[in-house]
Amino acid sequence: MPSNSLTKKTWLDKFLDGLEKACNKLPPPVIMFIYLFVIIAVISCICSLLGMQALNPATQELVVVQNPISKAGLEWFLSNMVKNFTGFAPLGLVITMTLAIGLCEEGGLIMTLLNDKLRNIPPAILAYVVALVGTIGNLASDTAMVVIPPIAAILYYGAGKHPVVGMINGYAGAQAGFSANLMIAGTDALLQGITNTNLDGFLGEGKFHVDVSCNWYFMFASTFLCALVIGGVCNLIVDKRFGTYVPGEDADVPQLTDVDPKDKKALGKAGIAALIYLIIILIGYFFGPLAKINEDGSRALVGSLLLSNLIPVLFFFFAIPGVVFGFASGRFKTSKDVNKAFSHQMSLSGSYIAFCFFCGQFNALFNWTKLGTVIAIDGATALGNAGFTGFGLIVCLIILTGLINLLVPSGSAKWAILAPVFVPMMMLLGYHPGFTQLIYRLGDSPTNAFTPLSPYIWVTLSVAQRNYDKDLQIGTMAAGLFPIAIVLQVAWIIFLGIWMLIGLPVGPGTPIYLPAGIL
Repeated sequence: MPSNSLTKKTWLDKFLDGLEKACNKLPPPVIMFIYLFVIIAVISCICSLLGMQALNPATQELVVVQNPISKAGLEWFLSNMVKNFTGFAPLGLVITMTLAIGLCEEGGLIMTLLNDKLRNIPPAILAYVVALVGTIGNLASDTAMVVIPPIAAILYYGAGKHPVVGMINGYAGAQAGFSANLMIAGTDALLQGITNTNLDGFLGEGKFHVDVSCNWYFMFASTFLCALVIGGVCNLIVDKRFGTYVPGEDADVPQLTDVDPKDKKALGKAGIAALIYLIIILIGYFFGPLAKINEDGSRALVGSLLLSNLIPVLFFFFAIPGVVFGFASGRFKTSKDVNKAFSHQMSLSGSYIAFCFFCGQFNALFNWTKLGTVIAIDGATALGNAGFTGFGLIVCLIILTGLINLLVPSGSAKWAILAPVFVPMMMLLGYHPGFTQLIYRLGDSPTNAFTPLSPYIWVTLSVAQRNYDKDLQIGTMAAGLFPIAIVLQVAWIIFLGIWMLIGLPVGPGTPIYLPAGIL
């Protein structure tokens, strides 16, 4: 436990201490995913030999657990081992953003910007600001989980608070609050498409659809709920567990100092470069090819070239001001310095690349065996046949989704599996499919924060070990994230119950209950 407090421990402290010790017994991430690969291979082999299968309600096809310890499994593995690694989505995302943000870090832009603009955030509200930024940051999808925690750590350290708590706060905002946002995000479009596909299969082609904004009212309000809950738990529980931060001799803690006039001028030039870049992007959106052109000629953000390719757009948004600031401040003299900055950042990513190789193999195997799909279908079907109705059923669906999320972190994959069961079942009980989609999202988000199968928790841990505490272990991270996820889940369920009592729509034209005449 990070804190050395001698005060009497509460039952919560004792529970979190036990959770921390248990999680700390986990092997290093590379070894853990090797073990998981072997375990899933053995379990899938047994389930395949026992004939474990389930009927996919979306396609009416029989999903059979495949045996990886077979000729077909060997052929699959040998043919796809390299692809499992190179096609592992977090690999390219993290390395791309590491290069861009690392350029800003090596050139001094990030520290100068934080010193000049953000160092004076009052400590009393810092946790809530970080949680809000993390929650809104999911507009950039998985990028927020890479970008926000390190910046939050620097802000926390500058405010005299423990930087690892800042990383936990920022990570929880981006992960546990993943569904909430002030704007319509790519997640809304992705889930809406799956919902409508199942509506076509249940009611007939084009008879009834939900809009991309079908959850917007509730998720807009939930953004502030997430910020309050995550920030509050960090202040009341997580801060106390970590106590005062004392940097070790080998800690590479970014120092907050006064900004000299030369850096201020360089910061202004970098700001102008960023502004020019944003103007070019806006021109491309409003007058060029970056927007999605609807049939009526209007331009839309959701589904556009801009939103679907946000990673390269963000790469240049960070890289261009980073280079401008580096040369203007004198930290970069020639192009060789830029090359050194890139090389240094890549040298720090060796352990992450090794992790991605083995994590990619495990994820690919889990998907190929169809074990997760069969478990999800059977779980959803069993719940639907259990006879629950009303708010009790809704809570059960949320909890079931959260439990499945611990094993299958991909949100779109889970909804593709669960929607064919949830949507028709809830419609027959009188609930709007947009509301059913909302229920799924409430269960899908909180457990994102502490599932060890998410690669981003290991990314956050590696950054924290490199900069602040080389002895930090996954159990310490999990013990900080677990209460955030649980409290947020309970708060979200209560918030949903109040919303239903008031009878507010969950989005434009999306009531809680199904209008008459649809069925």
